[in-house]
Amino acid sequence: MRSALTVFACGNTSRGDDALGPRLLERVVAANFPGVVTIEDFQFQIEHVLDLEQADLALFLDAATGDVSPIAFREVHAGAGGASSHALEPAQLLAVYMTAMGKPPPPAFMLTVRGENFDLGEAMSAVACERLELAWPFLRDLCAQPDAQRWRSLIPGFDLGGE
Repeated sequence: MRSALTVFACGNTSRGDDALGPRLLERVVAANFPGVVTIEDFQFQIEHVLDLEQADLALFLDAATGDVSPIAFREVHAGAGGASSHALEPAQLLAVYMTAMGKPPPPAFMLTVRGENFDLGEAMSAVACERLELAWPFLRDLCAQPDAQRWRSLIPGFDLGGE
């Protein structure tokens, strides 16, 4: 079934802030946006190319680590990189799509929320929970208005005030 928007989230809810992607996706599912398909997995995988085949627009949700913005939104383009049989970065997934399908992938974007604690068995940190709350209204707006041109216009100067 064709979708206006397919939202992918990866992460492990048993590893602290790695739960950010799945927790954001839970909210998308609960909001029941028309034309939005949701997919959750521990990591982005080659098999997700088939999910992209039915999407007009794709959005990837994930936790970020390191010295990156607390909340970041960007367009993703097909790119090279080392890929295993288990996990891919979104740019690598789009490159596999181009190779497998013989055509450009749908426009794709990524929303990341930086986490601080990824320890097994830990709950999400307080700061990750705060960032999730900051990211949700923006994500809700994206899902309510799935339009690549509009989304591109949001990227310059993107800042949700997360720090």
